[in-house]
Amino acid sequence: MGIKPFKENLRIAVAQAAPVIMDKEKTIDKIISLTEEAASKGAEMIIFPETFIPAYPRGFSYGFIVGSRTMEGREDWKRYYDNSIIVPGEDTKRLSKAAKDNHIYLTLGVTEKDEIDATLYCTFVFFGPDGEYLGKHRKLKPTGSERLIWGEGDGSTLTAIDTPYGVVGSLICWENYMPLARMAMYSKGVSIYLAPTADARPVWQSTIKHIALEGRCFVISCNQYVEKSMYPTDLNYYKELENQPEIMCRGGSAIVNPFGEYVTEPVWDKEELIIADLDLNQVVLSRLDFDPCGHYNRPDVFEFKIK
Repeated sequence: MGIKPFKENLRIAVAQAAPVIMDKEKTIDKIISLTEEAASKGAEMIIFPETFIPAYPRGFSYGFIVGSRTMEGREDWKRYYDNSIIVPGEDTKRLSKAAKDNHIYLTLGVTEKDEIDATLYCTFVFFGPDGEYLGKHRKLKPTGSERLIWGEGDGSTLTAIDTPYGVVGSLICWENYMPLARMAMYSKGVSIYLAPTADARPVWQSTIKHIALEGRCFVISCNQYVEKSMYPTDLNYYKELENQPEIMCRGGSAIVNPFGEYVTEPVWDKEELIIADLDLNQVVLSRLDFDPCGHYNRPDVFEFKIK
């Protein structure tokens, strides 16, 4: 892995969209449709947001308070569990076929259920243009109340994929605030850094620009656009959404080049399939004066390893 001869250009698609919330089958249908649309526009890679299957469960407590839980919350959680997927498994076969049929790298966030026990994980999955399942990354540290829903990943899924366009890797949402997690990606030679997120704050843009400059890589940030009306109203805790705004997630998906400049400006308040052409020569050009794991590193002073 690392810097080596690669194709000079990549057309990438960023799917700022909403899933069909709590319905994995219809959400996979939507993924396939958007993948076909991206391929028809010449895209060679597509990225979907964090936990696109079956949804990012924004606004829900699942009946958790310190010291007790409710059965109604457990029932909502089980519905979320039932619409999550095993990776790899039967549901990923449809995704693999979509990648192969459209000859495209398909990358997306899912809620993964463990094949053996009932633990869920916030996971990012990679498929190749030949339909091969290439690997997954489990979020190392769910943020805040997310820890009530998802378990923690470990170092075995700090996945980086070697492609003709360079090395592709991913950290999910606020993992990107973990300096050593970023260093893990840089040390793997990542030049296309996928940052699926649920963070629609304007300050998130500062984060992705910093990562692009620090890692001298392209950063592709992909978020959902979600309206309250998209949620199924028969959830036990639907009433918790009463005080939520109609637009619950504004999006803000964007692409930043290795010089910290926008390739595509953030897209707000709508669904959009963003298509962009990346000049991959910029990765090497940007590293003339800064390379975080090369000439701007001091391994004689600092030691870094992944367990």
